[in-house]
Parts: sequence; C-alpha cells; structure tokens
Amino acid sequence: MTPTPEPIGGPRTATARPDRARRVLRAVAITACVPYIALKTAWLGGSRIGMPEDSVLLDDTAVTAVANLVTLVLDACVIVLALLLTRPWGRHVPAWLLVVPMWTATGLLAPIMTAYPLQLLVRALGGGGGGASGGGGGGEGAEPFLHEWVFGMVYGGFIVQGLSLGALFALYARDRWGHLWRDRVRDLPPAGTLRRAVTGAAALVALVPAALHTLWASGFAMGADGTRLAGRSTGELAVMEATSAVFPLVAVAGAGLLVLGRGGARRVRVPVRVRVRVPVRVPVRARVPLRARVPVWVPLAAAWLGSGATATWAGWITLASLGGGGIASGTSGPMYLAYACQMIAGALVAAVGARFLAGRARAHAGATAAPVRPPNAPACAPAPAPAPASAPAPVARPRTPDGPNVPSTPDAGDAPDGRTSP
Repeated sequence: MTPTPEPIGGPRTATARPDRARRVLRAVAITACVPYIALKTAWLGGSRIGMPEDSVLLDDTAVTAVANLVTLVLDACVIVLALLLTRPWGRHVPAWLLVVPMWTATGLLAPIMTAYPLQLLVRALGGGGGGASGGGGGGEGAEPFLHEWVFGMVYGGFIVQGLSLGALFALYARDRWGHLWRDRVRDLPPAGTLRRAVTGAAALVALVPAALHTLWASGFAMGADGTRLAGRSTGELAVMEATSAVFPLVAVAGAGLLVLGRGGARRVRVPVRVRVRVPVRVPVRARVPLRARVPVWVPLAAAWLGSGATATWAGWITLASLGGGGIASGTSGPMYLAYACQMIAGALVAAVGARFLAGRARAHAGATAAPVRPPNAPACAPAPAPAPASAPAPVARPRTPDGPNVPSTPDAGDAPDGRTSP
C-alpha cells in the first residue's frame, strides 16, 4: 500500500512519540515545578519556612492561604501543559483550550524572566539592595517579606519553566499551525477597518502605562509616594518599571505590523539629499528603496508576548492588591490606572492577533478545499462516457489462399454477428 503524502503547507497531525529533545524539555519543565510546589504545600500545611518573623504575609493568614493555593494550582498547570504539548492526545485538544492557558503562562512568566536577571545584574554592579522581590512582586526593600534564598529558588525555577515550556510550545505551534505564518508581512492582504481601529485604540491606551512606568523608572515619584514602590532600591525599581513600560509597546508594535503594515509588496522611495564637497557644490538627489521583508511570525510573536505580559501581569497585581494585605495599602490611584490600561491594551492586542489567525486559518482551509478545475473547462461540462470494461475478443479470420488467417479485432466492415464481411 502506498502511503498518503502529507499535504504541503498544511498542519501536521501525526501522533508519533515525541523526539528526544521534546522529552528532555518536558522533563526539565516538570522538574522545575517541584521546588515551588513543595514550598507552597509546606506553607499550606502551616510551615513558615522562608518567612521572617515580621513578614507581612503573616498579617492575614487566610488571604495568604488562598494566594498560596491559587499559585500552587497555577504552577501545577505547567505540568499539564508540558504533557499536553508532548503527548499524542495533545494534538486533538481544541485550540482555545491550549492557547488561553499558554498565553496566561507566558504573561505571568515573561516579566519575571526579563526583570529578575537584570535586577541581579544591577545588584552585582552595586545598584541594588537586599530584600527586593525581583520582578515586581510587591516586596519592600527595608522589610522583606521572604528570605533572599526563596526568591532565588522560586524565580530561578520560573525562568527554567518559561524557557522549557516556551520551547515546547514553539515546536508544537510550528507543527500544528506553522502554515499560518510562513509568509512575509509585505505579502499580507489589506486589513479591515475594524482591526485597524482596534489596533489604534490599543496604541492610545498603551501610552498611559508606558508613560507612567517610564516616569517611575526615571525616578519621578508621580503617584508613587507612600506606596510599595517607595521601598525599592533605585536600580531594581528602574529595571522593574522599565520592563513594565516596554511590554505594552512591544504588543502594539507587533499588532501594528500585522494590521497597519499590510497592503502587499510595495516599494517606498525616500528622497535623500546628499551634498558632496567639490569645487562646485552640486546637490545630489538619490532614491533609496525600502522593502519590508519581515516574516509574519516575528510580529505575531511580539504581539503574543507583549499582550500576555501586559494584560495578565497587570491583572495578577490588581487581583493581589484587591485581596488585601500590604500590597493593597501600597497601591495608589495612578498605579491602578496603569494596571487597568495595561489589561485593556493587552486584551485588545490579543483580540487582533486572534482575529488575524482565524482569518488566516479560514483562507487556508478555503484554498486547500477548493476543487481544481482546468483553466479552459466549461462551468458545467458533461460527464464523459464510461469506458468499456474490456476490449472485445479478437476474431479469427479463415485461411485464405494468400496466407494464414491473422487474428484481428472487428472493424467497421464486420457484420454484427461476428462473421467476416466479404
């Protein structure tokens, strides 16, 4: 039996066992979850390991227990995602059931993966003090709510989880949906008015948190006096706020390339006036062709990463501040405004990306499902007559004086009963 070849440009639906690289990444992701889950389980069981005597986490034990339970479940979801991305049954999971948790995990892990190593670098260069939480978790430099080794163990595990889980998702997405972003940005068809308007609204909303976080990273205390930001060291605060300002801009830039930058391949000519020093000054006018050759996956990845980090991280901080405790008393009105705008901008960019991928999937499905018709064939061609089952048996001709009889098929001159015509 001849195997059916895989359709060119379509998704891969094979259910073979994962290769060695994927098995290693899965094992690394699951192993990286063990320290955090063990620590949270110990805290839920009443242990105070890693907590100073005057930690703010001990002020309201009920709120702390709920937060520990929620974060324990979230980290356990990483194990489920690692299995889903590598097991055969994961290929049949609906897209939204995988994309939504993976987008949330990306948004919660990306700020820590970005800010915490930079904060360690700033601290090593002498620009940070001890006891900061790294990644914006709401720690206070003068009175840390956890011992320093806890941050190293927890955030180190988060970084390993993010790298391994991100690699697994990239391989999974390439196999299942890679045909949706194989083009270049310049080859995309024009976008609709609605998507352009949503992208513009996301850009306007993203300017608010980007401006506020930039001010706080620069040292201005606009709306940050008396808050949990005031207890941070200067270097670590600058790193945390700078990353919070960059992610909304990355999200909007990715959505802008997907939507506002469409229109097909176009050559942009930019007039450049160059003056050359010669005995007689002659203005030289040149035209420089600029052509966008950016692959589609680049702005799509930027929109994915930026929207997830912008919306989910701000939502998590807002939820934690509304739950009470020290973080609630240290959150000001401008900070709530920044978090609200981040959630709105991230949600808008995510909607633009989802609509873009849905349109690409429909276009690809329509292109592969359309029947192939010859270019010169009429719209309603008559069906050809069925071919005979087999050719007629040859009829033996009688021996003649001129030579032996020769087998022959009946021709037009033969009689209907099979006898040879004279």
